[in-house]
Amino acid sequence: MKENLCDPVKVDDMEADVFKSLLHFIYTDSLPELAHEGTDEGATRGDVVTASHLLVAADRYNIERLKLICEEKLCNHIDSNMVATTLALAEQHNCNGLKEACFEFLAFPSNFEAMVASDGFKHLRGSCPSVLKELIARLLPVELKAVKDIIMAI
Repeated sequence: MKENLCDPVKVDDMEADVFKSLLHFIYTDSLPELAHEGTDEGATRGDVVTASHLLVAADRYNIERLKLICEEKLCNHIDSNMVATTLALAEQHNCNGLKEACFEFLAFPSNFEAMVASDGFKHLRGSCPSVLKELIARLLPVELKAVKDIIMAI
């Protein structure tokens, strides 16, 4: 075969394990088992990061079903340490369900404060300021409609 005679194909824009999972999905229509999936421990941080990278790859190559599967996995593993980066990911890749799940998580003041103190907050603030405006407008009481309108106009 010609493929055996040519140089290897180099994929620079994703990690090898993510590309391997992407190919596995393309050929089998299923994801390979994540490290702790289905156990009492739940998904590890690495599994969540892999799902994030797979979501980006699925969006890039327009594999909608894989994108939805990754979005669901991420919705089920939102925590204070990763919510800011997950929210930025949701905004950048048009994942409205994931964005809503992050907003619901951040509706609790302790979760919001932990997110602001996290390393990902600076990234969110710099890369997606519009989503922060939307979040703040949602968190304000209904009585402050005029303030909400001002924030969204900024």
